Amino acid sequence: MASLLVLPIVTPLGTAVLALFLWRHRRAQQAVSLLGAAALLAWAVALLLSVSRDGIQATAIGNWPAPFGITLVADLLSAMMVTLAAIVGAAVAVYSVATIDARRESFGYHPIFHVLLAGVCGAFLTGDLFNLYVWFEVLLISSFVLMGLGGERGQLEGSVKYVTLNLLSSALFLAAVGVLYGTVGTLNMADLAVALQDPRVDSRLTLAIALLLLVAFGIKAAMFPVFAWLPASYHTPPAAVAAVFAGLLTKVGVYALVRVFTLIFTHDTGVTHGLILVLSGLTMVSGVLGAAAQGEFRRVLSFHIISQIGYMLMGLGLYTRLALAGTVFYLTHHIIVKTNLFLVSGIVHRLKGTLDLASLGGLYRTRPILALLFLVPALSLAGLPPLSGFWAKLLLVQAGLEAESYSIVVVALVVSLLTLYSMTKLWTEAFWKAAPDAAEAPLSAGEWRGLLLPVAALALLTVVLGLGVEPVLALSLRAAEQLLNPAEYIRVVLGGRP
Repeated sequence: MASLLVLPIVTPLGTAVLALFLWRHRRAQQAVSLLGAAALLAWAVALLLSVSRDGIQATAIGNWPAPFGITLVADLLSAMMVTLAAIVGAAVAVYSVATIDARRESFGYHPIFHVLLAGVCGAFLTGDLFNLYVWFEVLLISSFVLMGLGGERGQLEGSVKYVTLNLLSSALFLAAVGVLYGTVGTLNMADLAVALQDPRVDSRLTLAIALLLLVAFGIKAAMFPVFAWLPASYHTPPAAVAAVFAGLLTKVGVYALVRVFTLIFTHDTGVTHGLILVLSGLTMVSGVLGAAAQGEFRRVLSFHIISQIGYMLMGLGLYTRLALAGTVFYLTHHIIVKTNLFLVSGIVHRLKGTLDLASLGGLYRTRPILALLFLVPALSLAGLPPLSGFWAKLLLVQAGLEAESYSIVVVALVVSLLTLYSMTKLWTEAFWKAAPDAAEAPLSAGEWRGLLLPVAALALLTVVLGLGVEPVLALSLRAAEQLLNPAEYIRVVLGGRP
């Protein structure tokens, strides 16, 4: 059991090391990258099945018991997030082989990509706040290198904006960790959940630390009003890099918010979760209005990441079983859909040489399969039945109505309509209208298959999640129950200690 918790971190790190040894052998690096991604997916699925069957699992690295040593923990939410990260990693690894140029590969693209995956999995599995900070830094460093890899002017400009605000987030996170450790003498999350129940701990100081972490994780999640770094940077790197960023990086921030505000800071939910609910609505609105104003394919998608983050935070703000299940389901849906849309944008750019909507058009006639594969994630993002996005939004709307939070329900429904408008604009401008310039870059049959394979696989997964919603919904409801009732999580991590 312990190995299943370690393997999702060790496998991508080992893949990165092996790829480094094959620095001068491009084909060998690609093969190692694909095999490493496949192995990560296999371990992640095994972990999810094990946690689903046997319950929450934890292991102490080096046999140092919690809260003194490094603890890895997997509940249903963690296991689902690791599995989603592995799915994205596998899809993007295949796409990267078809799209990443030899120059970027010679700069270490494949090793850095797998270090990024290790950072993501480490963040999902860690059981203490300091190691969450460490994995965030692994993410930040590797993502910064990937964003700037190639040294193009737009990339470097986007990288500076990206790293500046994320360094601010890391500084706030580290400050909160320091104050928290000085207050209760522990950073193990299960131990913190117990320690902060002590009435001798100053509740005002606890609230201040909670708000500091809300800002720190809110920056990483691109929450209102600290989201400006995302649309300024996500359109600059190659499509493979942008896709893994869009699918995973902000979700690590959302995961951290969900974890700390369901396990540790649950003492004053009227303030913390009420504030999160308000911010979720503002995040939805600002993101979707920004998307509606854009005239470039990937900028539209970037702003929609922000608006969709608002839906995930809506479930946390409502803080009921159904609402948290909606957040878990929405994370599942959005990671797959948003990764796919960015991969499609890369194919469009490869064909037309631009992502400016005014210069695009005609792809429905020349590439009907691509047009269909775009429609699946686009309509799912807008929430049309029977695709996965419809069920995710339905859960959140039902939770809002049950909690009598009618304002956030209205906001969610209006934003969904505006999302449909944006997706319709992308379809009309890029695929349906006559092309201003009919020229398309030639693609070999092998290259075309390499580009379409991950896109088709993710589109199929979106349809399966929509048509076969019951198992994922049941898993999301069980994950929500674990989040709302963390006693089992605390017992497993602390080994039965009170």
